Amino acid sequence: MSNISSPGDLADFPASFKGAVFRPGDDGYAAAKRLWNARRSDQMPALIARAADPDDVVVAVGYAAEHDLTIAVRSGGHGVDCAAMADGALVVDLSGMKGTEVDPETGRATIEAGVLLGEMDAATQEHGLVVPAGTVSDTGAAGLALGGGIGHLTRSFGATVDNLLSIEAVTVDGRKLTVSADSEPDLFWGMRGAGHNLVIATSLTFQAHPVGPAVMSGVIVYPAAEAVKFLAGIDAAMTRAPRELSIPLVMLPAPPLPGLPQELIGTPILLALVIYTGPPAGYEEAMGEVGALAEPVANLVKPSSWLEANSLVDPFEPTGRRYHSAGGYLPRLDAEVAKLALERLEAAPPPTGPATGCMITFPMLGGAIFDRDEDSTAFSRVGAEWLFEAIAMWDEESADDAYAAWAADTLAAMWPRMSLSGYVNLTADRGPEWLRQVYGGAEKWERIVALKRKWDPENRLAHNKNVLRAAEED
Repeated sequence: MSNISSPGDLADFPASFKGAVFRPGDDGYAAAKRLWNARRSDQMPALIARAADPDDVVVAVGYAAEHDLTIAVRSGGHGVDCAAMADGALVVDLSGMKGTEVDPETGRATIEAGVLLGEMDAATQEHGLVVPAGTVSDTGAAGLALGGGIGHLTRSFGATVDNLLSIEAVTVDGRKLTVSADSEPDLFWGMRGAGHNLVIATSLTFQAHPVGPAVMSGVIVYPAAEAVKFLAGIDAAMTRAPRELSIPLVMLPAPPLPGLPQELIGTPILLALVIYTGPPAGYEEAMGEVGALAEPVANLVKPSSWLEANSLVDPFEPTGRRYHSAGGYLPRLDAEVAKLALERLEAAPPPTGPATGCMITFPMLGGAIFDRDEDSTAFSRVGAEWLFEAIAMWDEESADDAYAAWAADTLAAMWPRMSLSGYVNLTADRGPEWLRQVYGGAEKWERIVALKRKWDPENRLAHNKNVLRAAEED
């Protein structure tokens, strides 16, 4: 399959394509290829085709087939690997497809593939509903869902794919099809976890759930010594807590938060991000055992809207910095995990800008994620009590090696405690051996490979955590 070496090679892109088209050198090309992660900003797609509708996607994939081009797909452009704007690829850019439709009677929500999580939340909250999804507002909902999808509501309603009802898609040979439990059920199984590899989703229909708009949310801050106590007891406490309570954890050098003592600024701390979606009167009881685990220096939890609660993480991952991350599932937390995380934060490179340079996060999973069988989707849930993610963010290209090495070394230190299964979205690509294990057992992997060979035999959808490359290196 070829890459294009000059803009003139693509001068014959079909005039029937209704959306905007950007080639290197065009006005708007640099802005069109800009992603959340600036680390690969030098990548040069051969052409960016911003689709207006599914018919445009058909035109673009047909052109790619005629010219033997690989295809990259952009939804929100929030992937850490920057695969949405790959060198030499024809980019099918779905970011302009923003349609949303919510049926308040059935709770079904349909979104086009360019809708971001914050936009989906805003649309569903007009009806008091939420699709269980991610935690960063400018993430593409489609890209998140195709890899599995986790967030603050995972304990209550499972992964995003557990709430996915159907997908409208375009195949790499230009066919439109509906993918669901009743139509192409085997493909539907694969799209729920390995979907980036198979076909191009143009819209997705989810089962939304009543949540909010009034919830409790905010941050509780613990110094290092109390963080060890908190992690030592959180697993036992959460076994008795309602599923409406979720407490993802962030460990990082302390930013200047309201109410935080000056002497703690810059030292490693624990932030417990509390989201409670049950009856407001039940919050204190829900938090009772958790609240007794350790002594905080600040408690900023208060009544809020769901939209406020689900944007708590936004300030920690701003657009335009250089990012690298590594992680996977942790079956349990304890004092030793806390001590290890604190040690790794002490070893982090110094920040290169005003925001935090490195952090370690532990998104809380468990609960309803285990209500589905492991084999129900390509997405794996073995060991998914917690997610662990080492996140490095910096500003200067000269610091790339130091920050990427910190994330890799932190992963290596945590690895003996981790599950082989994992969540493909929230980690950089760790290579073929990792990918062959991350979906669960050997039979699941073989099923995913078979789907890839059926639906994309030439590996035209090559810019992702790629199943065919991993299978061929087995």
